[in-house]
Amino acid sequence: MIDGQTLIYVLNTKDKQIEELFFQLAIVAHSCICCRVSPKQKADIVKLAKSRGNWLTLAIGDGANDVAMIMEAHVGVGVFGKEGTQVEFY
Repeated sequence: MIDGQTLIYVLNTKDKQIEELFFQLAIVAHSCICCRVSPKQKADIVKLAKSRGNWLTLAIGDGANDVAMIMEAHVGVGVFGKEGTQVEFY
């Protein structure tokens, strides 16, 4: 689990070794939970995973702030519910 402030540091540092260490830690986990992050940061996490391997990415979201992440993933899932009604798919 990583929060938005820490993610800003990890993804915007000029030291690519920190980004690589974060990525290596993330891929040994079964899932990645990003709390209190911006829509752009959500999409950046998916982009990071896509750029470093040949696997498929899955993003699941339940609101309009998840659209960028869902569209960045190979497979994007929008959960339809109380808040999920804001998600639009093309």
